[in-house]
Amino acid sequence: MSPTRRVATSVAAPALLLLALSGCALLGPEDAPRESPGGQITESADADVFSVQVGDCINASAMEDDTEMESLPVVPCADPHDGEIIAQTELPEGDFPGDDALVAQGEEFCAAEFETFVGIPYDDSALYVWPLTPSQGGWETVDDRVIQCVLDTDGELVTGTLKGAAR
Repeated sequence: MSPTRRVATSVAAPALLLLALSGCALLGPEDAPRESPGGQITESADADVFSVQVGDCINASAMEDDTEMESLPVVPCADPHDGEIIAQTELPEGDFPGDDALVAQGEEFCAAEFETFVGIPYDDSALYVWPLTPSQGGWETVDDRVIQCVLDTDGELVTGTLKGAAR
């Protein structure tokens, strides 16, 4: 299985408060370019991690191996890519459970969603799945509770969705 990657915000709480009070836009990655709100990605971009949604395609091999990231390389699914967001879940309010616990929850959730999406059991597939999980900073600063599942082709470029690919 590919290494687990974690989604996080790199903006400190005081900076968020200052920006919120001043009404300024947060500097950094922009939202994923879409044809309409909630629609499909229209062009390649480094998109804010909080704007990526189920059904979006990414270039997983272009991601840095950082444990915390603020952007993901999104592409239209019609373009060559090696990753796709296939599912997500939001965790309940509460204290940060720790990185290991979040990764374990994410791996369990994503493995369960894999067969439903791809059409064959994970152990029979040439594809990988791994979770994007909140960091402690994101959990505590911006109330990030979302785990997203990335279907990963291990660098093999594909076009279109892998939903029902049974491979």
